Amino acid sequence: MNKLSIATFTNVGFWLHSRSYSPIEADLTGTTAVVTGSTGGIGLEVARQLSSLGARVVVVGRDPAKLASVRDQLPGEIRTLEADLSLMAEVRKLGEQLIASEEVDILINNVGVLLPDYSTTEEGLETSFATNVAGHFLLTNLLAPSMVERGEGRIVNVSSGGMYSARIRPHRLEQGESAYNGTNAYAQAKRAQVILTEMWADRLRGTGVAVNSMHPGWVETAGVAFSLPTFNKVMKPLLRDVGQGADTIVWLAASPEASDLTGGFFFDRERVDTHLSDSTRESTSDREWLWDRLADVTESDLAIESV
Repeated sequence: MNKLSIATFTNVGFWLHSRSYSPIEADLTGTTAVVTGSTGGIGLEVARQLSSLGARVVVVGRDPAKLASVRDQLPGEIRTLEADLSLMAEVRKLGEQLIASEEVDILINNVGVLLPDYSTTEEGLETSFATNVAGHFLLTNLLAPSMVERGEGRIVNVSSGGMYSARIRPHRLEQGESAYNGTNAYAQAKRAQVILTEMWADRLRGTGVAVNSMHPGWVETAGVAFSLPTFNKVMKPLLRDVGQGADTIVWLAASPEASDLTGGFFFDRERVDTHLSDSTRESTSDREWLWDRLADVTESDLAIESV
């Protein structure tokens, strides 16, 4: 079965691929991992697994009640921080809190939303773009320099197979109300995450900081049930559980085998192509536009000379 065939995105695909897996053996004692969007779903499972490997885990979420619940259900040393990653002011505050109190070794950019209806944040950004792209761009640029100073760190961006249907187009990444399509906005954002992963990896190459992105497959989560109810109902028997969805994230973040990997897009612990056809390939100018637009929106950058 082809690694990237639609069938492999299911739990059947994970079963086939995982037959050759070895357990993730890593001792993360003394390290700190930050996981965004980790009060439920894949993020919560990633936090659970990293904690079980000994990491001090910082759980980031918007809902105080959910954050309190996470503290009660996760083992090990857990810290919770409240932040809405669609708001750049809150992301900047989160970054400042982390820099002041933690030496972040692992950053998992996991939070994501597929919004059926158009909306904007109080800062005036389209909400899908702000949450899925801009917030993580800012947080990564804030935390990466301290990783560089210590000469090590791992950053994992949780993308989606939906990005295979999208090409970055400057005039469509931030869609207006009349042209808004939630599925397309999500796919564009997930494509942007993969491109940014490659650009971060280029800037950070040789520093000891690894940056990778991944596709967790089709996973049964509350977010999928809300955003894609028909898909969730029809595909439910074949959807992966959160443990299967979290596996490659934890492998990239913690395993010794992944320590030298950077700039890749991974599916089921294997580096895979980022394009299935030339129709989704972006131009150099599109990549440069994406970075410059985000640097402008977030008032942050990660220039080569700065690291």
